[in-house]
Amino acid sequence: MARGEHSPACARRWREQAGAEQWTPWQTAQAIHGCCGVSLLKAHRLARGWSARQAVQELEEMCLRQDLGEARANIDLLNAWENKRARPRPQTIDLLARLYRANAVRLGLAGDYCDDEGEARVVVLSGGEGRQPYRAEERGQGDGGSDMERRALFHHALLGSRSVMNGRLLAEVERTRQELDRTLARATVSEDQLDALDEQVLRYRREYITSAPLPMLYRLMLELCDVRALAAARQPAMAQRRLLSATVMLALLSADALMKLGDTRQAHAWYGTARTASDDMGDLRLRALVRAQQAMLPYYYGDLAETVRLAREARMLAGSAPSSPAALGAAAEARALARLGEHKAARAALAEAERIFARMPPEGHDHLAFRFSERRLQFYRIGTLIELGEEVNWTPGPSGAYTIDPVLLLLDQAAHMARGGKADDACHLAEKALLQVPQEHRTSIVLSRARAVLSEVPESRRRAAAVRRLADLLVDPLPVS
Repeated sequence: MARGEHSPACARRWREQAGAEQWTPWQTAQAIHGCCGVSLLKAHRLARGWSARQAVQELEEMCLRQDLGEARANIDLLNAWENKRARPRPQTIDLLARLYRANAVRLGLAGDYCDDEGEARVVVLSGGEGRQPYRAEERGQGDGGSDMERRALFHHALLGSRSVMNGRLLAEVERTRQELDRTLARATVSEDQLDALDEQVLRYRREYITSAPLPMLYRLMLELCDVRALAAARQPAMAQRRLLSATVMLALLSADALMKLGDTRQAHAWYGTARTASDDMGDLRLRALVRAQQAMLPYYYGDLAETVRLAREARMLAGSAPSSPAALGAAAEARALARLGEHKAARAALAEAERIFARMPPEGHDHLAFRFSERRLQFYRIGTLIELGEEVNWTPGPSGAYTIDPVLLLLDQAAHMARGGKADDACHLAEKALLQVPQEHRTSIVLSRARAVLSEVPESRRRAAAVRRLADLLVDPLPVS
């Protein structure tokens, strides 16, 4: 079984479902391919319940019965073909097509470049453990079928016993973004649908604050598939603006989740998608929000000067009116300048963030992603003061909203202590910070800050007990693969 594939029991359940509902072997193969993470060629074998040895025997017997010559196949070759490590010869592809009563396209061994609709396609979606699977019939091999298979993949990831991060799922995250970009470049939906979408986006912004980033990312992909379907046709101007607004927020949430997971390439690309949507919409405040949020990516993983540039661009776009993007831009600039050692400029930017926040209208006690609340201001204020080397009288509050923010501050504090020569105390604090993070939140953004603490420890202190404990804690700390 290759990495990322489901166990044979999953394919067996699909065969049982197929037998009960009288699916064709091709429909069963599609279901297994879409759900179980196997190639189409392997899905055909599993749809028949054959082992690799049985498939080779069936192929040899067919060649003998029909006088087709020598099969020239064995278990190792079949495994290589099924896992795309090798490609069968044209004559062998023809024999496999005869064996599975298919063609090279359906075996995944050739591309389909037809521009007609073709025959009806059935994509089967899993209802999850203990639930009834269901299927959706579509025409052709276009985007619809692709979306259904992708949705099946993300649904299965969400319904699993634990979230799994693997290459295939992240490739589908990338593909979703690329298709969304194409839709935005091309750019009918009812008022009720738009209202429901607005409510859904608000719910995601509320839940995102305390949700683990990986399952949230998959949920966002499902939502973005729906948004792309709505935006595929040109809408009236007002409807188009609301779809673009939803796209910006969902793309920003996706980028932020990928940033936490450490996939900086895809995070950067998703920020680009959010910029495309916000620029198309033309809302200056939304454009400012995208830049202000994007500034955090180089802050944690890249160039601090780029953080300052993006933060200043956000402030310029936000204008003089007090708003969350303007306050966030100033606060992000202050934190980056403090880390760069530009203390006077950092204090000025922090004072500006506080002035903007004081002029902002009260927004209630609802915690929403991208809303610059008093808790967010406190996070940036403390982070800036730590980088300025000031003593901060701060104790993390109870866990709840903003799960990792207190931890990031503690790790910044630990790094500052390590730079000041207090290696043992720094590692004790970093260890305490890591241990209070739930496993599903102990992602790259947290681990990179913890490793930064270790990097500040001088070589002469590396064998100290506190330093070794922190180093051991950072060895393979994640439950995802």
